Amino acid sequence: MVTQEKILVDIPQADMIFFKFFADKMGWRFNSRQSIWDEYIKSSPENIDLSEEEIMEEVRTVRYGKV
Repeated sequence: MVTQEKILVDIPQADMIFFKFFADKMGWRFNSRQSIWDEYIKSSPENIDLSEEEIMEEVRTVRYGKV
């Protein structure tokens, strides 16, 4: 059984090429913060059937409780 753990590591920009190479050699999957956002945006629906008022009602519900 293989278990995986996700971590966040701050790496100097100058060392990114080495780290990407090392991760590839180890068989690790490497995702930058930008690539995670890009994937999230790509998988989001484009046409949402909600009005701006409905969206704001949901925001108020989350912020202030039941409206």
